[in-house]
Amino acid sequence: MLHVVPAFSRIGEENAFAVLARAQALASQGRDVINLGIGQPDMPTPAHVVEAGIKALRDGHHGYTPAVGIPGLREAVARDIHRRHSVEVSPDSVMIVPGGKVTMFMAILMFGAPGTEILYPDPGFPIYRSMIEFTGATPVPVPIREENGFAFSAAETLALITPKTRLLIVNSPANPTGGVTPKAEIDALVKGLTEHPDVAVLSDEIYGTMTYDGEQHHSLLKYPEIRDRLVYLDGASKTYAMTGWRLGWSVWPKPLYDAARKLAVNAHSCVNAATQWAGIAALDGPQDCVAEMVAAFDRRRAIVVDGLNSLPDVSCIAPKGAFYAFPNISRTGWKAKALASTLLEEAGVAVIGGPDFGIHGEGYIRLSYANSAENIRRALERMGTFLSERKPG
Repeated sequence: MLHVVPAFSRIGEENAFAVLARAQALASQGRDVINLGIGQPDMPTPAHVVEAGIKALRDGHHGYTPAVGIPGLREAVARDIHRRHSVEVSPDSVMIVPGGKVTMFMAILMFGAPGTEILYPDPGFPIYRSMIEFTGATPVPVPIREENGFAFSAAETLALITPKTRLLIVNSPANPTGGVTPKAEIDALVKGLTEHPDVAVLSDEIYGTMTYDGEQHHSLLKYPEIRDRLVYLDGASKTYAMTGWRLGWSVWPKPLYDAARKLAVNAHSCVNAATQWAGIAALDGPQDCVAEMVAAFDRRRAIVVDGLNSLPDVSCIAPKGAFYAFPNISRTGWKAKALASTLLEEAGVAVIGGPDFGIHGEGYIRLSYANSAENIRRALERMGTFLSERKPG
């Protein structure tokens, strides 16, 4: 009999991939399924980025690279951070990793252990809690509330910190809610953290280029008072429609950088070489492709919000960032996961139940508007018909 370590009984997963698999299985049976579940831009990777990857292969970039990434890409990340946030970071503090999850894995592994606590947003990206539980640390959910526009509350967050707290995870613009935390709350959080110098911060800013209605993203990198304990997470997956390329990056404080490097050496050796050259093209090349994609998401956002608010017993505040809507379905009488499952099986619309994002997710479902306007309209029409005709139970 094989004896796997107990930690693996605690590890979770990202249910969006299970919904994707079920949607694909139904489609293979001839069903017309509209997928608003997966968080993946439906636009192609920009042509100049693809060509840079192809050129890298043709130029012979086939071997190992430094575990922390090629110097040219780390320098490009530093330039991008300066361009977007007016912050200076050294390329020597930048690490290139295969996607955003690796930075989460590393940071949580560094600070999570039995007897410690890690704060994370709830509803939030499910890998946060999964990895916290894997380490044996106690996950402490920070409620992300609809009445706050799905921004985190600095006061509520700070009140949850105890002598056992080792890491605080923040995410804005946020998955799954689309919430954007305003500068005043971030200022208050950073000010409060001065009273807790032993608490590290992981700032997940993977959707930082995607804000709407005049909202601005305020990076935690702009706060020098916490830079010595801040891990910054970003990447190419969402901004440049490069989910399958697996290209992320992070900025680490000096005391943690070498530990992260060793984890990279032990886990994945390096990011594949051609992807890194494509990343340089993405960051240093024209950014009009990013603006065009965000403008398209903004148009779809309006369709989603208007459509959801016209559905029976459904309400939805306008998301201020990312490409997700998180409508309140509590008045329908449906439990969120049951509604999501039945919508897929009976109406051919794939969405994600709110509880897949945390204990505070009941009463909500997540829709991704990273799909065409036509498909979004069709999906909303199906959902309206379903809710009018099909009652829970």
